[in-house]
Amino acid sequence: MRTLETRSNRIIGLVLLALLKTLRPKQWSKNIFVFAALVFDHKLTDPDLLILTGAAFVVLCLLSSSVYVLNDLADIEKDRAHPKKRFRPIASGALPLPVAYGALAVLAPGALAAAFGLGSSFGLVSLVYFGSNVLYSFWLKHVVLIDVMVLASGFLLRAVGGAELIGSAISPWLYICVSLLALFIGFGKRRGELLIAQNGGATRKVLNDYSLAFIDQLINLVASSTIVAYSFYTFSAENLPRNHAMMLTIPFVLYGLLRYLYLIHVKGEGGAPDELVFVDRPLQLAFGLWALAVVLVLYLNPVG
Repeated sequence: MRTLETRSNRIIGLVLLALLKTLRPKQWSKNIFVFAALVFDHKLTDPDLLILTGAAFVVLCLLSSSVYVLNDLADIEKDRAHPKKRFRPIASGALPLPVAYGALAVLAPGALAAAFGLGSSFGLVSLVYFGSNVLYSFWLKHVVLIDVMVLASGFLLRAVGGAELIGSAISPWLYICVSLLALFIGFGKRRGELLIAQNGGATRKVLNDYSLAFIDQLINLVASSTIVAYSFYTFSAENLPRNHAMMLTIPFVLYGLLRYLYLIHVKGEGGAPDELVFVDRPLQLAFGLWALAVVLVLYLNPVG
């Protein structure tokens, strides 16, 4: 009897672990964009708004996890033919389908209800985010260029949701920079998938409409646009220090983008920027120093 109970507990533990992997907690870092308005509108020191935005971050983590479950369920057959994705819990069978569907049925409506509980505007943005990802999972992921633009819109919606939540009106330049950076991440992701496909891995249909040369051109174009847009932002936005000290953060952005280009073209790395940042120390250092510099510049200097 005790052996049966032990085995049952072990199975439950393995299923819960598989569910956690399916929720992709490492990807929750993308939801940090919800803090953009809080930081750049000089409200980071407001404890009430900080707690409110923190709650929004948690809600977005749950909502984005529901999207990952939905996407894995929609792509189960394709993932089983993929050299890496076949090890995902749903594709490999480690996570039973009833548990996956049950998690989706709880997470999606629960997270949306919580989003509306935080604020109607934030709830609407969250609903648009979830709806666009549903369209992406079943249709838009197969439409060339639109697929990456939808992925990029998810980052922008996080930033917009954060701004709506705290009643902030931040510089349009910041929205442009977020959109460009998101496109950079999206095309980097497609580049990694294209390399896997060219090395004999299974390919999603939309990759047939891309080529490595085309992707590299897009990445270079977006990287250049990001540098220009961020540079303009640092000395033209209305809510920045009048001494233009924000321009001191440009080198960190420049180095981060160039470092990624170096990794993919010289070192042969194929991962997306949001994946490589977890394993590349220089990228981590550049991001950390940029974040520190931004906070110091914004909160230790007078605003013009």
